[in-house]
Amino acid sequence: MTGITRVHAAGGPGVLSWESVDVAASRIGDLRVTQTAIGINYIDVYHRSGLYAQTLPFIPGVEGAGVVEDVGPGATRFQAGERVAYAMPPGSYAEMRLLPADRVITLPDNVSDEVAASMVQTPAGSLL
Repeated sequence: MTGITRVHAAGGPGVLSWESVDVAASRIGDLRVTQTAIGINYIDVYHRSGLYAQTLPFIPGVEGAGVVEDVGPGATRFQAGERVAYAMPPGSYAEMRLLPADRVITLPDNVSDEVAASMVQTPAGSLL
């Protein structure tokens, strides 16, 4: 079991709920990552409040960093134990999650998880 923060209805901070869920083994092209740091930004407030509508329920957060726990078939660039970071897809408010390997970068030793989670951007921006 792992913990996640989920939103079941748009609104203020009171709509955030802590829940326990099972995280499946990695699927084709996915990584299972234990998160060590996440980014928290205004976009998360916009999603939670409904300003930028999301399909409910959802797990907020779009940036994070962590350690690869499991590598799915086809995700050959990665191995268990590697430090990684990502921006998108949503769902970073979780202790552990599945991520598409093509959305993840390996972190160099001189970049902390906290720095990576605060600065990785989506391709339009793009550190990925």
